[in-house]
This record gives sequence, structure tokens and C-alpha cells, in this order.
Amino acid sequence: MPLALLALTLAAFAIGTTEFVIVGLIPTIANDLAVTLPSAGLLVSLYALSVAIGAPLLTAMTGRVPRKLLLVGLMALFTAGNLVAWQAPSYESLIMARILTGLAHGVFFSVGSIIATSLVPKEKAASAIATMFSGMTVAFVTGIPLGTFIGQHFGWRVTFLVVAAFGLVALLGALLFVPKRIQHSQPAPLLRQLRVMLQPRLLLVYAMTAVGYGGSLIAFTFLAPILQDIAGFGANSVALVLLAYGVSVALGNIWGGRLADRKGPVKALSIIFLLLAVVLLALTFTAPHPVLVVVTVLAWGAVAFGNVPGLQVYVVQQAEKVAPDAVDVAAGFNIAAFNLGVAGGSWGGAQVVQQLGLGHTPWIAALVTLGALALTLYSGRLDRRVPAQPQPVVSRA
Repeated sequence: MPLALLALTLAAFAIGTTEFVIVGLIPTIANDLAVTLPSAGLLVSLYALSVAIGAPLLTAMTGRVPRKLLLVGLMALFTAGNLVAWQAPSYESLIMARILTGLAHGVFFSVGSIIATSLVPKEKAASAIATMFSGMTVAFVTGIPLGTFIGQHFGWRVTFLVVAAFGLVALLGALLFVPKRIQHSQPAPLLRQLRVMLQPRLLLVYAMTAVGYGGSLIAFTFLAPILQDIAGFGANSVALVLLAYGVSVALGNIWGGRLADRKGPVKALSIIFLLLAVVLLALTFTAPHPVLVVVTVLAWGAVAFGNVPGLQVYVVQQAEKVAPDAVDVAAGFNIAAFNLGVAGGSWGGAQVVQQLGLGHTPWIAALVTLGALALTLYSGRLDRRVPAQPQPVVSRA
């Protein structure tokens, strides 16, 4: 593996860790900063919102910046954001740190994909991108539970310091090993990107993504409080359960990809969303029972992110039909839809906790996930009834 690609993978690991490690630290942060659980949950929402909004804006604004310089700048911003979080004296300053970090996240993966493919022969481009994205998977398996363990035993600020250290190593790796001259095409202008949003079939897929992820995040954002306050686990046990969840997520991604290849994206997504709704509903009843809740969390991990491959394949398929000259832009907006779902779901979960109580998040998450299933079935029905026709994405003078 080229050392530059290793640096990209390490950066993806750090970014994946910092996005969701907050889930395991919500009770600790809430106690330390004297805020409510719903307020602590907003740290997930605002991060994801900054990713969703910042990605298209910053990508369009930095199109002429050399890729290596941009990558180094993004990792510097990411590292600085985590250092601010480490020293954050208040809840408000921690929010600002999360927003800064989210802005770096929003652009990294598009820039990183371009750089990764430039480091290897053309026939190995897909493998290079997969290697870089494996950093996110490793973050779920090890980064999030390890960060949770560190935060619970040494203080949540130390977790962000450790993540900043990973970011700094990735920055130095990019500075030393990424080639200076990397060919890249200019990203689509922002106006052209926004025109993709006028395609109804693509909007439907984005809705599937946002609602599907949003449903799960209603409960996932407050998984640590559920395990501590309802199931009665101690801090060490919560970190172990999150580790098991991460392993289950990694296996679920592989299974979800194979299912999408075998049955097609719509059928695969229908199965996964249905199973996800069932598991979330079951969590409502198993949460008070330590053994049963662990089994439920393992099942949840297996289906929670198994829809990623199917959703990405499906949005590309639809874009090739209705917006063939903007497939990359359309796929990028699906990542934004994911983060909008994360933001909306974690915010919605906070409202549920505040108005109804922690124990109501799983069944409400299940209902929202059924909404994603309904959208998927409707989209599949449209595929059978009315084949999508290409439509111009931008007029040309």
C-alpha cells in the first residue's frame, strides 16, 4: 500500500471516529457541562448538518485549489477543530468545534477519492477507494468504542485530543507522501449541483436515504444512555457493547453489498429497512434486560448500515437515467442526504427524550424507518411503471 494511501485511510479513520464517538460520550459530556441529554445530542446533529451544507459549498469554492494543498488544509482544519473540542470550556465552544470539524469532513471524501485513485494504476482505482473508506469501518469497530473508553476513564476531552493526534499524523503523512501534482477535473459549479435537486426521482432516493438513516439515529444517538440508564450497564460495559456493535456493522456492510448485488438495490433495501424497523421495535422491549439488549444491539448493527451499498448503487442508477451528465454530483448529494438524516434523526431523538422519555426512542425510530420502507417500495413501483427518462440538468448557452 502506498504510504499516501495509508495516510488517507488513517484520516478516514479519524474522521469516522470523531463523527460518532460522541454517541458513547453523551452521558459523560452532559454531566460535565451541566446540560441535558437532548442538548448533548445536538452535538451529533450540528456536526452532520455542517457536513451536509459544507460539502457542496466548499467543494465548489475550492475547485481550483491543488488537491494536495487542499487535503493538507482540510486535515489542519480537522485537527484544529478537535483541539478546540479538547480545550472547550463550555457547551457553546464545543458546538463551534464540532461545526469546524464537520466542514473538513464534508470535503475530505471527495478530495480523498480523487487522490486515492491517482496513487495506483487505473485498474486498481476502485480498490484504492475501498481501502480509504475502510478507515470508516475500522472507526466503527475500534475507534468509537476505544474513544468511548478513553472518555469515560480519562475525561471526554482526552478523546478529542487523541483524535487530534491521529489527524496530525494523517496531515504529516499527506504532507510528506502525497504527490504535489494530481490531475483532477473541476467540480460542477454550485448552480449545476443544485439543478440535480430538481430531478424528482433523485429526490425520492435522497428521501429514502435521509429518512432511513434518520430513523435509526433517533435511537442510536442515545444508545449509551439507553445502555446505562435503562439496561443498567456500567461505563466499561457500554464500551464493550459499542465494540460488538462496530463488528456487527462491518459484517452488515458486507452482507448488504452482496444482497444488493444478488437481488438488486430496491429489493435489498426493502428487506434491510424492514429488518431494521423490526429490530428497533424489539429494542423497546429488550432494553431493560441486559442479555437481550446486547443481542438486539448486535442485530441492529448488522442491518443499521447494510443499506449503504444499495443506496449508493441505486442513486447512481437513477442518475444515469435522469441526469447522465451529473452522476458524480448526484452521488455526492446522497452523502449529504445521509448527513441530513443523521442531523434530523439525532435532533428528533432529542425531542423524544425531552418530551416522552429515553425509552420511547426505539419504537419511534422504528416508525420512521417504516417510512423509508414505504418510500423504497414506492420508488420500486415507479421503476416498473414509468421508466425514468433523461432530462437536462443544465442548459447550455
